[in-house]
Amino acid sequence: MIDFAPWDALLRQYVDEQGRIDYQAWKKEQPQAIGEWLSSLEQLNPLADATSEEQLALWINLYNAFTISTILERYPINSIRPQILGIPNWLAFLWFFMRPAYQFGGSRYSLTQIEHNILRDKLKEPRIHFAIVCASIGCPLLRNNAYVPALVRHQLDEDARRFINNPDKVRYDINGTLYCSQIFKWYRKDFLQVAPSIPEYIRSYLETDLPLTSKTAIAYLHYDWSLNQRISS
Repeated sequence: MIDFAPWDALLRQYVDEQGRIDYQAWKKEQPQAIGEWLSSLEQLNPLADATSEEQLALWINLYNAFTISTILERYPINSIRPQILGIPNWLAFLWFFMRPAYQFGGSRYSLTQIEHNILRDKLKEPRIHFAIVCASIGCPLLRNNAYVPALVRHQLDEDARRFINNPDKVRYDINGTLYCSQIFKWYRKDFLQVAPSIPEYIRSYLETDLPLTSKTAIAYLHYDWSLNQRISS
């Protein structure tokens, strides 16, 4: 069984209730802490008989830890999507997600492999899209505690509710249009595995009853790639 306690302690110390990360303090006080924990896992291979809950908790934690470790290495930055003379540097953007830089269980992975090949294709849990964080404001809010196998389904349910009831991610116009995060566009087919339409999926998590049906018009909100940072006081 993997010990998530070191990762949990770091999240509780440097992530607030709004999912913002104090990268400045983290880099100043414990710049090597994530790397040390991740290094301790490099040769482990506990997945042979792991349950889906164990795998979900593991790979979500790893994805988020790998992401934050990369940000800390390069901080201060303003975004994972750098700009050069106003033109997006797509090579740097793709490098962030696609380079196989992260080692676990004797193999190397990219963030793209973890997200698409493991969490999406293998584990088929659409709520991971409210849990894995790309270090941007447009992403889901980062939890300030680690995922654990015994609670991971409940944690994902909390994440879905927090995301969908956040007006920055989902809101309904009185004229009948549902405005929602680009995440629902990019991963539409994942949500449609468990619901007949995107509006009906969203409605199942709303805390207020809205007249959402498969015929509800959808518009997608701007995705904010700014860094999800909290500045130390």
